[in-house]
Amino acid sequence: MFEFLAGYYAKSALVDPRDPTDPAVQRELRRRRWSAFLAITFGYGFYYVCRLSFSVAKKSMADAGVFNAEELGLIGSAVFFAYGIGKLVNGLLADRVNTRKFMATGLLVSAAINLTLGFSTAFTVFLVLWAANGWFQSFGAGSSVVTITHWYDGKQRGTFYGIWASSHNIGEAITFIGTAVIVSMFGWMWGFRVAGIVCIVTSLFIWRFLYERPEAYGLPSAIRESDSTSHHSVSQKQLAVFKNPAVWILGLASASFYVTRYAINSWGVFFLEAEKGYSTITAGQILAANAVAGIFATFFSGILSDKYFNGQRNWPALMFGIIFAVGTAWFVLGPANLYADYAAMVLFGLGVGALMVYLGGLMAVDICSKDASGAALGAIGVASYIGAGVQDIISGRLINDAAIVVDGKTVYDFDAAGMLWIGATVVSLILATFVWNAKSPD
Repeated sequence: MFEFLAGYYAKSALVDPRDPTDPAVQRELRRRRWSAFLAITFGYGFYYVCRLSFSVAKKSMADAGVFNAEELGLIGSAVFFAYGIGKLVNGLLADRVNTRKFMATGLLVSAAINLTLGFSTAFTVFLVLWAANGWFQSFGAGSSVVTITHWYDGKQRGTFYGIWASSHNIGEAITFIGTAVIVSMFGWMWGFRVAGIVCIVTSLFIWRFLYERPEAYGLPSAIRESDSTSHHSVSQKQLAVFKNPAVWILGLASASFYVTRYAINSWGVFFLEAEKGYSTITAGQILAANAVAGIFATFFSGILSDKYFNGQRNWPALMFGIIFAVGTAWFVLGPANLYADYAAMVLFGLGVGALMVYLGGLMAVDICSKDASGAALGAIGVASYIGAGVQDIISGRLINDAAIVVDGKTVYDFDAAGMLWIGATVVSLILATFVWNAKSPD
């Protein structure tokens, strides 16, 4: 079985290079490059539909007595821990495998898990399968980043990384609006079922339109010859990533950022319903404002740093870090006001969108060998999602312990959890300044 899987997911053999000055070769290069880019962008966006379905369904599940807040936190943390470990392991694998098959498989299995959970109410089933969902979700990011580094050179990489990263905002917006409507109209089970069906179709899209590295088709490589022909092996370059202290400082900064990012994504709908009295649909629409704003921030973050900061990410990361902290504090501490909550989520989304690019991967990719970009992303990912997972456990415990029953109805207190969410933004901001002058070894 192992030999079969190793053979099935092995990289395609290299093809003899063709004349790069041939117009037909250039046309084919552009076509395959754009096809690969659109496949990872839309494909990864729909990965989020199968990752956030549980977040939208939380309040409905709690109201139905399926799980309490602490149990919801434990289940939610399972996906983050598995995803973080998987992002490291599968990031290492992404440097070595056929990314088309790898990325399509991850989404297909994630979709099957969502479909299965749409027919279950057992805590153990949810805990185990939601953890498995995290593992297969981790197939997406590494495959996408490796695809970008193989199809785009250093002058374009930041721009297209930023545009690709906006896919998570697209997925969040679709989930917070579409899944919220499904849950409100048909119940929480259908939220999982519809997510599964949609993502099965998307996995087929990835399978059809994602292409491997250019060299597999005889096309010119986007990786500089000095890097790709280095005497160091891929394993040595990956090991250098884990020996780089700047990578781990970025990992801690990203972990703190992910505490708040996923606190709002995981508990935001619950918070708006329980603390501010909004309906599920309205709460989903408010959360979607953060995702829509994030699309623009993510899309332009790479362009901004490439064109106006000469490829440096530090100053824009600091600016968007401040915006992120302000938006979080406004959202958590402000009274219930529809327009104010929308505005807070717009600021939050702008911060998340840009920091997802800078702290979530690009700054680490910049300071590591491009032949080990999957490893760099994996190192950041494992730290980030440990932070997100610990957050979900702590948030669930804080929310559950502060809850009281009044006239037979559970009333939730978010004061302690809210301070955790705000404090994490400040820690992230401070840590990111410690790697101000880190440089690439290439």
